[in-house]
Amino acid sequence: MSKIISIVNQKGGVGKTTTAINLGAYLAWLGNFVLLIDLDPQANATSALGINQRELGNSIYHSIINPEIKLRDIVVDTNHKGYRVAPANQDLAGARVELVSLDSREFQLRNLLLEIRNDYDYIIIDCPPSLDLLTLNGLVAADEILIPVQAEYLALEGLGQLLQTIALVKENLQPNLKILGAVLTMYDKRNKLSGQVFAELKKHFPFKIFEPPVPRNVRLTEAPSYGQSILAYDPKSKGGRAYENLAREIISHYQTF
Repeated sequence: MSKIISIVNQKGGVGKTTTAINLGAYLAWLGNFVLLIDLDPQANATSALGINQRELGNSIYHSIINPEIKLRDIVVDTNHKGYRVAPANQDLAGARVELVSLDSREFQLRNLLLEIRNDYDYIIIDCPPSLDLLTLNGLVAADEILIPVQAEYLALEGLGQLLQTIALVKENLQPNLKILGAVLTMYDKRNKLSGQVFAELKKHFPFKIFEPPVPRNVRLTEAPSYGQSILAYDPKSKGGRAYENLAREIISHYQTF
């Protein structure tokens, strides 16, 4: 049975999608069969892996809203062996409204995943940068949550709110939900502030912090514009090595259970 990991942070621009696409790529490269679910209406994970939103037939939106459209029907391959995507496009923004009137609205994605859970080793969910019904679906569907945290003080302020939301989901909707940990992103070792944020995170965050942090890296920001993961674009870059290390750490985490 696959491990389902939601990548969550209600703050935008923290490296959430970068973490989702590259973690998935490296998990596949290390011999796993991986599905990335793009649950963000901006569809950045979809386009960052070279998939043209305009050429999609059905997307994750259609599977969430229409139970007759199965996830297996919408999943597409990436350029990486063993790595597939349930793509998104702008239609997904409408799901935020349409989900409100549905029964078990927070469980739509969870129910979809029941049909394909045995098909993959890892399912990665890239949640939108908000705490709305789509993110709730991503939380309820997950076994564990990985939180990217930008190396800035403002990013730390929103972390407490996110942890409260996760606690509420655990209490009311998904009692088995766990926090896998946090990963610090856009870290600049030359910058004193980055070091201070890292120290504060280690001091106050009550869960695992994956180390080393993901550095601020030009190659990481360039790769999506070419429709590629950092593994395909520049695996020897500092960003590539950081996400390879994160993938190995996560595999090791699950091997201990």
